[in-house]
Amino acid sequence: MRQSLRRSCAACARSKSSCDLRTPRCSRCIKRQVECAYANEPSTGPATSGWQNGASTSPLDESGTLTNYRFGSLDPFDSYPQTRLPREHVQRLIYGFLHKIAFQYYPLDLNATSNPFLVSWWPLALGDPALFHVSLQTACLDEELLAQKGFQTSELLMVDSVALLRRKVEYMSLAVQDGTMNSVITLATIEFGKGNIKVGEMHVNGLKRLVDMRGGINAVRQTSPLTARMVSWVSMLIMGHPQFETQDDFGIGDGIPPIPEWQFDSTALDNQSLNVSTIEVDYAVNNVFNRLRNIFQRARSIPLPATQLHDLTCFVIHRLLLSAPATAISPSSPTTESIRYGIILYMFIAQGPTYYSHAVIQNTIVIRFMEHLEHLASTRVYESLDVWFAAVGLVASAGTAHHGWFMKRAQDIAAALQLGNFGDTLTHIKTVLWLEKPQSEDLFRSHWDTIFDFKDQSVLPDLSISVSPYSSRVEFI
Repeated sequence: MRQSLRRSCAACARSKSSCDLRTPRCSRCIKRQVECAYANEPSTGPATSGWQNGASTSPLDESGTLTNYRFGSLDPFDSYPQTRLPREHVQRLIYGFLHKIAFQYYPLDLNATSNPFLVSWWPLALGDPALFHVSLQTACLDEELLAQKGFQTSELLMVDSVALLRRKVEYMSLAVQDGTMNSVITLATIEFGKGNIKVGEMHVNGLKRLVDMRGGINAVRQTSPLTARMVSWVSMLIMGHPQFETQDDFGIGDGIPPIPEWQFDSTALDNQSLNVSTIEVDYAVNNVFNRLRNIFQRARSIPLPATQLHDLTCFVIHRLLLSAPATAISPSSPTTESIRYGIILYMFIAQGPTYYSHAVIQNTIVIRFMEHLEHLASTRVYESLDVWFAAVGLVASAGTAHHGWFMKRAQDIAAALQLGNFGDTLTHIKTVLWLEKPQSEDLFRSHWDTIFDFKDQSVLPDLSISVSPYSSRVEFI
């Protein structure tokens, strides 16, 4: 065959669908099980510079699932759902979603061949007008926020997104689709971010009914991991508390499952670790603490993949918030509750923002954390656990009005334990709960170095706006 500029096989050309030009058969023909014939040899190969060495040359696995999504060029046939926007604007928003939004939403995977918003979400959006409009809306909002010239286009997309969703939810078979659920949770996030709290909560409540129709959040996860992860995590951020139960320690139940490492022996303890069994801590919190520390110790030799850390974070925070006392006057000990909220904050820090900023719920947890720390006995003799409390509080409260409170507490603890530098402090922190990750020490060091630099002064500088965990990629572990 001679080479030509033809951009499609015969079957894709007839249906006016995009063709990835793979030989001897393109992906669409493989999936539809039809003959794939090229009138001429494609002039460009399917590989792109973004692919990893050794990656499969086929974008489809045996089940037909897209595993390597190619977005080096925009669809020459415009075979995406129609919108009311000009073609050039749509293509610019598509580019923005594929090259920016996908990685902002899911910074846990910066690989273009495996990021779930590229290999799972986007192919779904190309066949789902509602999800396509919602996806464009996220890119459009990003553009409009930067331009500071209003939100006219995103509002247009919002109107159309809602109209398309309303048509889908009229039919149960369409209402429970992944695309529908992805659309609803994203709209809930957008409304919450715009300050329309009640509308966001309304979307979440509707979404929970869809999850129930699918058999529960774990049933959704079996077929749609990204949808289940995003729904469980973001619904908690919007509502301020968990919307789904967790499975038990053995993975039994319909709720959010633990990671496999959760069931490993949690009784092993190295000689340098703090033994919380000697402290008055309720079983529910002590159980999470011991299992989590065991996982972190194992991660020193076998690092946790980013997605697994996300699953662990989601499970742990749900488990601890669900078991928290319902009343303001807690029947649990202040130590139990301080450890509970300290762990929650540490998990937020370790994971970093995912899908959407967790600043609102984290600030709420910081306030609860402070309340329980204040109830610890005033005659308490400081130990490693107190250093860990202060360290977590310093990082979690950065950028808020509560940061000064933790600065003062950390200064008192450092003086009482005669800590001279961050190295002394880190030794105490690691005996309690610590996940080894790149840049983790630097994040905590930045706060403690300030304390040691000013330890001889009576007034600490106000760093409430100088270090924010939401403004830089290096400011979460």
